[in-house]
Amino acid sequence: MNLSDFAPSLQFSPQELTAIVLSLKVAGTATAFSLPLAVFVAYALARWRFPGHAALNAFIHLPLVMPPVVTGFALLLLLGRKTPLGAFLAEYFGIVFAFRWTGAALAAAVMSFPLMIRPIRLSFESIDERLALASRSLGADPLWTFFLVTLPLAAPGVIVGSILGFAKALGEFGATITFVSNIPGETQTIPSAIYSFTQTPDGDADALRLAAVSATIAVAALVVSEILQKRADATRAGK
Repeated sequence: MNLSDFAPSLQFSPQELTAIVLSLKVAGTATAFSLPLAVFVAYALARWRFPGHAALNAFIHLPLVMPPVVTGFALLLLLGRKTPLGAFLAEYFGIVFAFRWTGAALAAAVMSFPLMIRPIRLSFESIDERLALASRSLGADPLWTFFLVTLPLAAPGVIVGSILGFAKALGEFGATITFVSNIPGETQTIPSAIYSFTQTPDGDADALRLAAVSATIAVAALVVSEILQKRADATRAGK
């Protein structure tokens, strides 16, 4: 196959469209559900000192240095249908992760979580603690101070973390395919669809088309996050 085979064919097949929509759904769900926890954990790492601080930080970043397949296998051992926790969630709450799109979202959230944490933590660390002290001296309790003073000031980092997390979740493959397999219409996201196309005769054009979509979304996300980060840095510098 050469690139000329790809150029005239810009129409997506139903399988490709399903994979794109499912990828956006998985990435959006993963980002939405992990963001509140990421904000809390980032704030705790930035502002609190407690026993196990370094261990928590190392554990959070473990998915970045561990093979994604290992993470997916760990999720399967923890939340598979035949595991105690997986069976309990399925029987009493109707929540099933293994071999479902919800599991793909969970795997993507676990893999993207460390990337969300770092910019949010840096934003919290850059905020002058005297601002929070001033707010509390005026009668605001710690919770109101966090939501009305600290969190708005950290908003650029939160936005950047969300974008990076979304981009990572969109491209997640190893943990996802290990935990939920590669089921068309159910768990087949863009990366797993690309993998399937590369394993079939004459599937290179389809794989290249989806790769272009994935790269475009990822580059756009990175560009937006870089712009927002530069604006935040300029604001802090008083420019």
